[in-house]
Amino acid sequence: MKFFVTGATGFIGSYFLKHAYAKGHNLIGLRRSELSKAKLDLPDSLNWVDKAMDELETKDLLGVETFVHLASPGVSPQKATFQELLYWNVTVLGNLLEMATQSGVKRVVIAGTFAEYGKSADRYSHIPPDAPLFPTYDYAASKAAAFEIAHAFAVSRKIELVYLRIFSAYGKGQHPQNFWPSLMDASKKGNDFEMTKGEQVRDYLTVESVAEQFLEWCLRDDVLPGEPVIKNLGTGCPVSMREFAEYWWRKSEAKGALKIGALPYRENEIMRFVPQI
Repeated sequence: MKFFVTGATGFIGSYFLKHAYAKGHNLIGLRRSELSKAKLDLPDSLNWVDKAMDELETKDLLGVETFVHLASPGVSPQKATFQELLYWNVTVLGNLLEMATQSGVKRVVIAGTFAEYGKSADRYSHIPPDAPLFPTYDYAASKAAAFEIAHAFAVSRKIELVYLRIFSAYGKGQHPQNFWPSLMDASKKGNDFEMTKGEQVRDYLTVESVAEQFLEWCLRDDVLPGEPVIKNLGTGCPVSMREFAEYWWRKSEAKGALKIGALPYRENEIMRFVPQI
């Protein structure tokens, strides 16, 4: 199958490319500029389109069967203004959907985020995919708006849409300021690690698992035109951030101290984000 992948050089995108390539699929990756293959550890034979997302044209998608949208400016801890988030995550996505249909793309698979649920998480022990979206910060709001646009577009244009909300993915290659890589870096260097009390409950899944599930939904034969599929990606095994940190601190045989409670919770912290799988 022929895939076009945005965010192809990102954390999840690079894993998806490697996984799909290993399964024998024809892949086109979007990147803004040439990057070191050694750094990304991607196969030499991948096809690349060197453009910004808003520079893509319909001809770039000709012959593509599935459009996989993994690019999402503003993912924490990266910063973006509210206007940038609206432009890239909403307006540009709308343009890409138009181009995909014009070029004959059969299926669109989009990466969402558990943060779209926001305050709705307080209503559920396990959040269903059809829960109301009450995001609490700009990035999450832009993703929630993107979902609504994509959903309506798929229904009105009768295209196949799969929207996958990723819960707490982690793994090698993640931004170094995120929780797991920061924890691992402190462990490796023998430093202490400061964190909150860690009472937040999350569903952590490996990035490899995310890549596998995305490919599965690219290939499934039970997705129908005009009937969007919305799913949560998680493990179904929630743990507190403290439990997660303590597990990896022990596993890595860290020499420093895990300083639990040294940091305050973030403003508007949602204490439980657990998906219904």
